[in-house]
Amino acid sequence: MKTYRIRKPKIVVIGGGTGLPVILKGLRDESADITAVVTVADDGGSSGSLRSTINVAPPGDLRNVLVSLSDMPKLYEDLFQYRFNKEDKFLANHSLGNLIIVALAEMKGSSYEAIQLLSTIMHIEGAVYPASEEPLTLHAVFEDGTEESGESKITKHRKKIDHVYVTNTNNPEEPQAARKVIKAIEEADMIILGPGSLYTSILPNIMIKDIGDALANAKGEVVYICNIMTQKGETEHFSDADHVKVLHEHLDRQFIDTVLVNIENVPEDYMDPEIYDEYLVQVSHDFQGLREEGCRVISTDFLKLRDGGVFHDRDKVVDEVFRLLY
Repeated sequence: MKTYRIRKPKIVVIGGGTGLPVILKGLRDESADITAVVTVADDGGSSGSLRSTINVAPPGDLRNVLVSLSDMPKLYEDLFQYRFNKEDKFLANHSLGNLIIVALAEMKGSSYEAIQLLSTIMHIEGAVYPASEEPLTLHAVFEDGTEESGESKITKHRKKIDHVYVTNTNNPEEPQAARKVIKAIEEADMIILGPGSLYTSILPNIMIKDIGDALANAKGEVVYICNIMTQKGETEHFSDADHVKVLHEHLDRQFIDTVLVNIENVPEDYMDPEIYDEYLVQVSHDFQGLREEGCRVISTDFLKLRDGGVFHDRDKVVDEVFRLLY
């Protein structure tokens, strides 16, 4: 049931991937004033295929976020999320929503305008902005000095990443935040990072310099929702403190105020490796390391087990967010 508040707290959520929409839906149900800032560096799957064919920002993460904040009927949601069968040749594996976003971006001349129009059509509660109005390319420099470009290629190397950075895919100019993103961060009561892949869902956003600067100087509380599981080719052997240290090193300052850490154990052999093959083991805990990073730590049971997968429990996370706010 939806909660109604006299004054809605302003919450900016930054990230991408599958974890972001879950948290957004919970915040929407609690009547927060939400702004979602979504990565545009995805170059895999349907999004990657479309961005390489048509000069637009990758639509997949934006599509999922729009659905999470919409109150449209279930049938419309199912239609928007419908993915064509792999036997369908030209349309294989594309979702209808991705095609609609790309079509509107071509009609309106930008993905940003397409998302704003869809926000109205889909009765979005809150605001959805691509992190940048240009598609971005993610680059990783590994500890051995080698480099790879493209989000979908980076994790395949299974090498330890030293740092990542982003460039505009189609021009040599420095990446810039999409309009209204910086203002939203500056006015926010809270900025949430994650949950999501550290190097490929969260960092591509904050490596846009003006977003990173705004985060580093934010007046609102900056909260990081630490991943429950390590990820192949990204955070292998990472502790929760390692996640935070990487974020701080990329902005060259300690900017995260609070970290949410799950301490409930994932049952041994619970995860289905056929479905969730990118996840390895549970993130280890280093509370002394987190204290050294200057963070307040909230450690409790945030775990939700479903369909052979490990997820954050939306309601538990959102309850903790509002405890921090009030």
